[in-house]
Amino acid sequence: MKQIVDILRPTHWTKNSFVFAGLVFGKKLTGTTSEIIEALMMAFCTFVAFCLMSSATYIFNDIMDREADRRHPHKSRRPIASGVVGLSQAGGIMGICILGALLISLPIDTKVVLVLGLYFSLMMAYSTGLKNVMILDCIVIAIGFCLRAIAGAMAVKVMITPWLVICTFALCLFLAFGKRRSELAQLSVEEQSFRPTLSGYTPELLAHMLDVTSGLAIVCFLLYAMDDMTKSRIGNTYLVYTSPLVLFCIFRFSALIQAGKYSGPVQFILSDRPFQIGFILWVASCVWIVY
Repeated sequence: MKQIVDILRPTHWTKNSFVFAGLVFGKKLTGTTSEIIEALMMAFCTFVAFCLMSSATYIFNDIMDREADRRHPHKSRRPIASGVVGLSQAGGIMGICILGALLISLPIDTKVVLVLGLYFSLMMAYSTGLKNVMILDCIVIAIGFCLRAIAGAMAVKVMITPWLVICTFALCLFLAFGKRRSELAQLSVEEQSFRPTLSGYTPELLAHMLDVTSGLAIVCFLLYAMDDMTKSRIGNTYLVYTSPLVLFCIFRFSALIQAGKYSGPVQFILSDRPFQIGFILWVASCVWIVY
């Protein structure tokens, strides 16, 4: 049972929390009790659907990479690479995850189903080749996060502003480059051969990319906070005053990831207490300002 859970990568489900952006910033937590409950249910079901669909993509990726993973010092312990979970069993679980995601998303909105399908297709393309193309590999990952946010907005029937989409894309591109930087910091020259794209990245190049994408994400967040559509929706532009917390979280992530303290964004988010406190304070501040 543990091996089955492991191939689903439940710790990575935190990435799907982007679906709740539309719920919070779209001011869907106000209204009648029935309206709030409906919005919460739609957002939660979309979250579950993306958890299942993302798990399906992780299984597919592990199946495709099983031979390379067996030569890797750490990934060789993964259930599929180690042979603990067979290919037919893994394929069956992947099929169940895809079916479950579609069945859950169908009652929400057909647009959400289409976004899920687009996400799955994009991740299939990533696993079968795009992940070996430097820079494009990180762009694809960032687009995947944008699709989560867009699906969440569609589920609760709110219009997502272009600035918020661009901000999400820049932030997730920043996280993707951060993951590459942490891999580069933690792996030896020999081990880098297990991810072909790493040979094209250098610490200096990734540091530059982190600077550019973090700056872009911060500027887009500020522009979103001051946008007329945002002001008309929440009644003020006070979100700009949460920027110190945004800067703290982004800069702390950049500093510790570049130092090789964490293996990637997920481990960092789940382990670093100062970041967690800063992030919780930011979310609480946003909820207080919006509502």
